[in-house]
Amino acid sequence: MRITGLRTLTTVQDWGRPVGDANGVHPDGLVRVPIVLVETDAGLTGVGLGPHVEIESVFAAIEGEDPRCVTALYDRMLRRMFKAGHAGAVFGTIGALDAALWDIKAQAAGEPLWRMLGGRDRRVPAYASGLDIALDDDEFVAVYQNYADHGLRAAKIKGGLDVERDRHRLCLVRDVLTEAGHGARPSLMLDVNETWTRKQAVRHVGELERTLDLTWIEEPVRRWDVEGHATVGRGIRASVATGENLTGLEQHRPLIAAGAVDVVQTAAVWGITHFLRVAVLAHAHDLPVSPIGTTPVGLLHAATSVPNHLVSELQDLRPPVGLSLDLHVEDGAYVLGDGPGLGVRVDEEAIAASAHLLPHPTSGGSHIRPERAGHRLHAVEVDAESTAVTA
Repeated sequence: MRITGLRTLTTVQDWGRPVGDANGVHPDGLVRVPIVLVETDAGLTGVGLGPHVEIESVFAAIEGEDPRCVTALYDRMLRRMFKAGHAGAVFGTIGALDAALWDIKAQAAGEPLWRMLGGRDRRVPAYASGLDIALDDDEFVAVYQNYADHGLRAAKIKGGLDVERDRHRLCLVRDVLTEAGHGARPSLMLDVNETWTRKQAVRHVGELERTLDLTWIEEPVRRWDVEGHATVGRGIRASVATGENLTGLEQHRPLIAAGAVDVVQTAAVWGITHFLRVAVLAHAHDLPVSPIGTTPVGLLHAATSVPNHLVSELQDLRPPVGLSLDLHVEDGAYVLGDGPGLGVRVDEEAIAASAHLLPHPTSGGSHIRPERAGHRLHAVEVDAESTAVTA
C-alpha cells in the first residue's frame, strides 16, 4: 500500500453561543476546523484534524510511502521540516497527517485504533470544558447542567481575569455537579490560558483556595516558563497542569525534569505519535497525562493504551459540521466504537453547504494574546460582543 494523494477541507465548529477564554472571545461561536485527507492506492483514506500550513512541503516526506510505517514517517516529517516543524501550526500539520496515517493503519488492520494500539477499555474518562468565559450565570449553569446530564462530574472553567467572578462561577458549577452526583464532591479546574505572572498566579489561586478545593490550575504562566510553573506549584495546593501548547518532547522535558508540572497535557492537534511519546516521558516520572482539544478523537484512542491517562477534555458535545464520530458520551466518559480506524466520517457536501459560516482566517478570538496580558492591576471584564478581552 502506498500514499498517493492529499486533500484538504475546512469545516466549522458551531457552538451556538459565545466561546472564549481570558485572551478573547468568538462572539458567534463559530470556529474554523481544518481537515486533512490522505489517500492511498488501496482505496483507504485517512482523516486528520489539523492545520494545512506548509502541507505540501510536509506531505513530500510521506508521498509514495507505505502509510502503515506511521512512527517512521512521523520522524521523516520532522526531519523534512526540522527548522519549522517544532513550532506552532507546522507542528500541527505534521500532527494532522500523523493522525490520518494512524487512521489508515487501523483501517487496513480492520480494527478500531484503540484496539490496535493495545487498549483494553473503550471508555475514556472525561471532564466538561465549556470555553465559557463570556456566558452570564444562567447560560453558564445551563451549559454545565447539560454536561452533568451526560454523567460528567468534573469541570474546567475559563477565568483568570477577576478572582471574585472566578470564585462565583466555580461555586455555580460545583453546585450543579454536586446535585447531579447526589452529593459526591466534583473535581473543579480553572484554566487561565497563560494570562498571569508568577505572583498573580499564586495570589489569585491562593485566594480561591480559601474557600474552594481546586484539582488543578491550567497554564497559570507562559508555556515556556519552567521556574514560573515551579514557583506557582510551590505556592498553591492545587496541581499545575500545562503542556497543550508545547510542540515536541524537548519542550516538555525541562518542565518535567524541574518538577514544574503535575498534570502533563498535550493538544489533539499535535497528533497521536506526539501524545504517545509524551505519555511515556511523563510515565517515567510518575506523572499523569491529559489530552486537550475540541475534537480529541485520535488522542482518545491513544489514551486507552497508556497506563498514565488521567482524564480527557470534552468541549462541545456535538462534532464539527460535516463530521460524524464513532463514539458517544455516557456516564462521564467517551465510549469509543468498534468501527475500523479512528471512526471519523466526512460529509463533504455538508461541509461545502456550511462554507458561508466559516469565519475569516484573520478574525479575532482566543488565539490572539491581549496587549495587557500579565500586566493588569485590576479585574477585567469580558465583552462578549467583541473578539477581545478589554481592560
